[in-house]
Amino acid sequence: MGKTIFRENFHQADWDEPIIYEMSTPGVRGILVPEPDQKIKDRAGDVLAKIPASLRRKEEPNLPEVSQKHVLMHWTHLAQETMGSNLTNDISEGTCTMKYNPRINEELVENTDFSLLHPEQSEETVQGILEIYSEFENIVKEVSGLDKATLQPGGGNHAVYTAASIVRKYWEEKGELEQRDEIITTIFSHPCDAATPKTAGFKVITLQPDEQGLPDIEALKEAVSERTAAIFMTNPEDIGLYNPKVDKFVEIVHEVGGLCFYDQANANAFLGVARAKEAGFDMCHFNVHKTFGTPHGGSGPGNGAFCCKQKLAKYLPVPTVEHDGDKYYPDYDRPHSIGKVRDFYGTAGVIVRAYAWVMAMGEEGLRETADISVINNNYLYRNLVEEVKGLSYCYPDNGLIRQEQVRYTWKELTDDTGVDTLAIERRIADYGIQHYWTSHEPWLIPEPMTLEPCESYSKDDLDEYIKVLKRIAEEAYQDPEMVKNAPHKAASRKRKDDNMLDDPERWALTWRAYQKKKDKIHAD
Repeated sequence: MGKTIFRENFHQADWDEPIIYEMSTPGVRGILVPEPDQKIKDRAGDVLAKIPASLRRKEEPNLPEVSQKHVLMHWTHLAQETMGSNLTNDISEGTCTMKYNPRINEELVENTDFSLLHPEQSEETVQGILEIYSEFENIVKEVSGLDKATLQPGGGNHAVYTAASIVRKYWEEKGELEQRDEIITTIFSHPCDAATPKTAGFKVITLQPDEQGLPDIEALKEAVSERTAAIFMTNPEDIGLYNPKVDKFVEIVHEVGGLCFYDQANANAFLGVARAKEAGFDMCHFNVHKTFGTPHGGSGPGNGAFCCKQKLAKYLPVPTVEHDGDKYYPDYDRPHSIGKVRDFYGTAGVIVRAYAWVMAMGEEGLRETADISVINNNYLYRNLVEEVKGLSYCYPDNGLIRQEQVRYTWKELTDDTGVDTLAIERRIADYGIQHYWTSHEPWLIPEPMTLEPCESYSKDDLDEYIKVLKRIAEEAYQDPEMVKNAPHKAASRKRKDDNMLDDPERWALTWRAYQKKKDKIHAD
């Protein structure tokens, strides 16, 4: 592939960049709009009179007044202070599947034939995008083996909420909703598998792992009852272990009449290898923005593809995309539907990119994606635990092959040096690599680190990552205070108080919120 790079002398730009509102100077303009000719004024008439008084601004908009040159400088500075998948070896974000997103697909979504479409156009004028929706639904149906799909959910969690809503509607129509009020999940499944059923009004029972780190099947047998509405489970779970008894879990829940939902957020490990249908599931979802090669874009835009068996298809959100033999059309005539789960239909740009990615990969390419992801992960974790002092991985006595990711633990290093996983996470930025992901809360694995080296990464990329973590571990044993106070060469610095992240009163996500809260924020 090439040479293994070790960015020992990396140093990121740190511009101490102000907020753009702090750069504002009254009267400065980036564009000088010319005064219209009198003929144009006469033809347009009183434009404001056409706007209802209730919709008119009482004050001028509070916009920063900055020249074009300084806007360009500002955004360039911010870009230089940012780490992302285009700049770094992005193995760090376990469970996120940070694969390469082909830039040619950006050309597709920027094409004005697509980008200027409006979701309220008549169906006759949007046959192309409806066909892509229909074709991509066929793809996820084939990958899952299930009968019907919708692309309406705006992300993975949203697709899981769609599943919870369908479970609710299913039991409501059967007249058993009051009785069927419990949904079972597992502790190492994605947290949304507990959160969304709770949001939908169900009680949640969470299964703990057995001594091998797998969901405890005996605990499941004790948990199921006539109150069981469904089970929601991820497989492989977020620690990277595939539950080989997943079909038995489905059988146990089906025996008491419950439904089974398969959270396939970690589907990169088994594309073309295993399907929801053969495991017996009634429903599943895919995180389109993860598994099918589209940008995450700062936690969005996302898209969730939800699939189900025919018996549940009538509950899908409206509209579904149908074809009458002549044309594609959105079908709103669905009396049993749960209704809409979001405005319009799906995140169109994500779906177009994903469709292009799948068509470029083909059937063999999807299977190869899974194979390489698992090979990469096993190469990385075996070399890390052999070469990096103080690092191990969860449930080492479990002989199952790790799938597309591994949850590691720095507990030994922390006990030896006092350097915890958050310090190591910060220090990694000093080597030009984005901080890694630790674990969902609460941490069941002490001092966790979760890595996912998906199919986009070469052996050289993996070796670079191994070198960096090996060096940081050596630093922790030699100079723990230096590591504790990292990063030193990145644009960001160690926060004095991480607790602010858990205090909404100190969040300021907009300039207006900052103006209201700045005295409290600065005092803290």
